[in-house]
Amino acid sequence: MEGWAMGKLTVGALRAVLVVVLVGTVFVQALMVWVLVSGSDPEDGSLLLTPLRVITILGMLSVQVALVSVWRLVTMVRRGTVFSHAAFRYVDAVIGAIVVAALLWFAVTALNAPEQRADPGVTVIMGGIGLAILGVALIVLVLRMLLAQAVAHDVEAARMQAESDEVICWRWCSGNWPTVMVRLRSRKRDGGTRPPLVRAGAIAG
Repeated sequence: MEGWAMGKLTVGALRAVLVVVLVGTVFVQALMVWVLVSGSDPEDGSLLLTPLRVITILGMLSVQVALVSVWRLVTMVRRGTVFSHAAFRYVDAVIGAIVVAALLWFAVTALNAPEQRADPGVTVIMGGIGLAILGVALIVLVLRMLLAQAVAHDVEAARMQAESDEVICWRWCSGNWPTVMVRLRSRKRDGGTRPPLVRAGAIAG
């Protein structure tokens, strides 16, 4: 009971964080779009502000895709259905969003590089941040591989359980076939109103 309460609390806290971050990204997008449309902040020539704003809007979109995918995965975890093939689409969406975010960051680095000719170390640091973002995508990819193995093991275990149930049923029926036949004939005479003698739950138990 305590573990269930802690799990519910954790899921609730994570969802709250996801909502706050999502609202923040939407606010930043709206601000960038308003600045682009209104032209209230003209470029001063030092930086290509318009491409940077467009990249910011696209970057916030990639973050939103990742947030929605994580939300769906959290929902599947709460329902106990995360170990299924349906979870792969959301994990793939998270990986794609992270890769897109890394590419957008590299674009920002390239746009900012001419302004950092006197101090190229800034460009190197920004490039390193882009590589770190790609590293996060690789980590999620490894987690996807682990999820695939868990799903495969779960499917195999379900298949083996079904085969085991069939073997138990066959052995039970083989040893009690006369009784089963008599009970089936009795059910036929009674119009099938009597409860069956062989039930999957009883046999499995």
